[in-house]
Amino acid sequence: MLPIHRQVADRIIAELSKDSRIAGVAAGGSWLTGMDEYSDVDLVVAVYPESEAAVSRERFEIAKRCGPLLTAFTGEHVGEPRLLICLYGSPLLHVDLKFAALSDLGASRVEDPAILWQRNDDVSRAMGGVRAQYPQPDLQWIEDRFWIWVHYGALKIGRGELFEAIDFIGYLRQQVLGPLLLLRAGKRPTGVRRIEQASPEASAALAKTLCHHDRASCGKALRAAIDLYRELRRGRSVVVRDAAEIAAVEYLDAVVSRSTAT
Repeated sequence: MLPIHRQVADRIIAELSKDSRIAGVAAGGSWLTGMDEYSDVDLVVAVYPESEAAVSRERFEIAKRCGPLLTAFTGEHVGEPRLLICLYGSPLLHVDLKFAALSDLGASRVEDPAILWQRNDDVSRAMGGVRAQYPQPDLQWIEDRFWIWVHYGALKIGRGELFEAIDFIGYLRQQVLGPLLLLRAGKRPTGVRRIEQASPEASAALAKTLCHHDRASCGKALRAAIDLYRELRRGRSVVVRDAAEIAAVEYLDAVVSRSTAT
């Protein structure tokens, strides 16, 4: 951990601990897996349930008291309205403050945060008895959708909506290929996050799915994504949608061939 992260976390804890409505502060994300100079700080702020509504209304003011807050916004875009995404400076640092009711900490979670400070062991008790479980890729769920996705990508290439095609192939990397590659490497399936460091082999495989803004390049990248998915699917217990696979790949090949011939 770099001094800046600890310094900012300590400053936030010193301020939050003055508020009797707050039960504790815990850290997750890179704090648990390893931080570098580019890491942000992910903090869970545990709030006593009877004060949750009031603290939620005051989140911005609370964040301002924790340091030189440049700007902040809430996390509805990631499905977490309790999250306040903050930019502090100076030094410039991204800090996520997730204000959660103490009673919610015992619910299912994807990681066990490190408790940095707590009042009367309340956070430890609230988290006790529930083990974190990171969601794993469901290969059958993916297989049932993958060939419809391929057909969708082929439509975009054929129509010349290449920015959409590029974004779609990025979606496959994030939601399908990256998680399966990381899982094969024995790592947590976190999309494509830090995949370059976690598995250079996986990174090299994904690089083949990159493309330029032209039909031939997009078609080649989507074909590479298909080949990689087939490799990752091999040997796994899954009902393969053979008819859909054949039809979708043939359609993609026809679209690319027709598009590049004109």
